[in-house]
Amino acid sequence: MQLLDGKKTAEDIKNEIAAEVQAIKDAGGKVPHLAAVIVGTDGASLTYVGSKVRSCQQIGFDSTLVSLPEDITEEALLAKIKELNEDDDLDGFIVQLPLPKHINEEKILMAVNPDKDVDGFHPTNFGKMALEMDTFIPATPFGIMQLLERYKVETSGKHTVVIGRSHIVGRPMSILMSRKGYPGDSTVTITHSRTKNIEEYTRNADIIITALGVPNYLKANMVKEGVVVIDVGITRVEDASHPKGYIITGDVDFAEVSKKASFITPVPGGVGPMTIAMLLKNTLLARKLRSRN
Repeated sequence: MQLLDGKKTAEDIKNEIAAEVQAIKDAGGKVPHLAAVIVGTDGASLTYVGSKVRSCQQIGFDSTLVSLPEDITEEALLAKIKELNEDDDLDGFIVQLPLPKHINEEKILMAVNPDKDVDGFHPTNFGKMALEMDTFIPATPFGIMQLLERYKVETSGKHTVVIGRSHIVGRPMSILMSRKGYPGDSTVTITHSRTKNIEEYTRNADIIITALGVPNYLKANMVKEGVVVIDVGITRVEDASHPKGYIITGDVDFAEVSKKASFITPVPGGVGPMTIAMLLKNTLLARKLRSRN
């Protein structure tokens, strides 16, 4: 069993980006500038956005944190999005989800200029991805593809089972794993909460990508020997014996499934760190595209 170490790989990618940023500086060019919009004071969102800002500083990007009140109106948020779209100093920005219930997330994401949509959520970019055109790939799926590529995991002709059909992970992964080229060329089955006898699919899978959000869902008796397992799930599970009062758990029963897997991602330290690294990679791409225009 080989661990797909997202923490180490993310650091490698950040170092590669930092070298490119230094080269841009040395040539007298403008360094990439990423902004993050956060509405309200959700603890998990604040932690995540904070780590994005720190990562920008680490690699030499400019970064801006746009912190807005929980009770902001949809109209005011849309006005802020318009302002960011028109800010020539800004290469890309993200709107941290989830948003408060009184705001229509779809309307907000649709308002983001696709050329600055470094999260890769806009339908324009999603459509380009589906058509195998150059575009921003959603950060978590992009990170998974990089892990598979950098660890030289064979994907051609393999049967990939994706558990979960969200627009952020499940759906884009099903598209990316079936695309022409490497990593890709898989035969993909997408499963979800309505799939009956899901273990019939997982037992025959060469690669399993699970983004369900159910702790320890995937058990050893649901997979075959030599399977490749990518665990996107991340859930806080109460644990009185732990100093923090909780532990972070993925969708996979890691202790048992890892005994059968050829490659597996840990939680934490697997897909999570890769997501931020790929957001930075998308921002660098946005800067390059803007400098050509």
